[in-house]
Amino acid sequence: MKRLLHIGLLLSVLFLSGCWDRTEINDLAFITGTAFDLTESGEYHLTVQIALPSSTPGGGAGEGPQQKFFVLAANGKNVNEAFAMIQKKSSRKLFTAHRSVIFIGESLGRHGINNVLDVFAHDPRQRLRTYIMLVKGGEASRVLDTKYPFDQVPMEAVKEMEGQQTEVAVNLRDFFISATSRGIDPIMGVIEVESEGKDQNKPGMFKLSGSGVFKQLKLVGLLDGYETDGLNWATNHMKDGRINAEIPGTKGNVGILITYASRKISIDTHGDRMQFKLLLQGKGTIIENNTELDVTRPKNVALVQHGLEKAAEKQVSEALNKLQKQFDADAVGFGQALYRNSPREWKAVKNQWDRKFAEAKLNVQVKLTIGGAGMVGPPLQLDEKEIKE
Repeated sequence: MKRLLHIGLLLSVLFLSGCWDRTEINDLAFITGTAFDLTESGEYHLTVQIALPSSTPGGGAGEGPQQKFFVLAANGKNVNEAFAMIQKKSSRKLFTAHRSVIFIGESLGRHGINNVLDVFAHDPRQRLRTYIMLVKGGEASRVLDTKYPFDQVPMEAVKEMEGQQTEVAVNLRDFFISATSRGIDPIMGVIEVESEGKDQNKPGMFKLSGSGVFKQLKLVGLLDGYETDGLNWATNHMKDGRINAEIPGTKGNVGILITYASRKISIDTHGDRMQFKLLLQGKGTIIENNTELDVTRPKNVALVQHGLEKAAEKQVSEALNKLQKQFDADAVGFGQALYRNSPREWKAVKNQWDRKFAEAKLNVQVKLTIGGAGMVGPPLQLDEKEIKE
């Protein structure tokens, strides 16, 4: 009986001894951000930012704040080779599941990013919710070297900035969907590094700086912040947008915060020239009034509303004109709307959509509803005689 008991205990030790192939957290290096650049020789330059764990918030006595991250980089003929070279520099296994942002250098973007994105499409360990951004006017690696004052790890700051969706916020999943869909070209948000002082090589701060438009996975052009705000509404991605307008017949301007926005695309395929009507509807609240108008009065509200509508139409039209005439890229998805609503017409033009889109007539109409004028109607600095009721 005792022999059977001993055998049973030995077997339990064998089967309940735990996971032999598990990886301890202390053996992992957590990548928070990745940057891709193209070298002059045509190789890929891969840079990773790795978070440094710390049990204390600062250094020892007499020391400054402890560094919260460090950067490793390597070149390779492809992304996989460059990653393997970086792994050889790290005593811990590189771990990408906590990565917040992927950065693409502008020169690489114009060269084409198909080979870069291939690894994210095939490797199941890559998170498709990771943001992807273009770095304007320089190497993407500069962003990873930038120290941001509000967050210990700078990539968390970029993640939060993208999450606010004040401009374009695109993750890998969104980009892949647009790149493989009919009748729409993908875009991604743009970030720009500002140099520190007079030293152009020393990165200071970074800021969101519009959007990049891609076609066949190559960067074809950049939209600034003003144009990107218009594009956001046109693509039905506006969130907490702001519109400012000069009001005809008055001095000064009015600002509105958009709290709700929608879009509708109408299509007219009759005739040789295709026509699209983009109807943009929104609701908002006046947050700034620098005119002499008392915006609590209905007639003044109507005047302000009309001025803001025209300003929004101009903003969206400028973005569309750049897409249509300069970039030859349908980043709004007019072709996608044609494919979904009129598949027969789309089949007839899909092989020549670039030309058809460039020739199409695009009409923009904005309808705004002002839901409030704030706590005060007229500007406080004006006398009663100066206010127009």
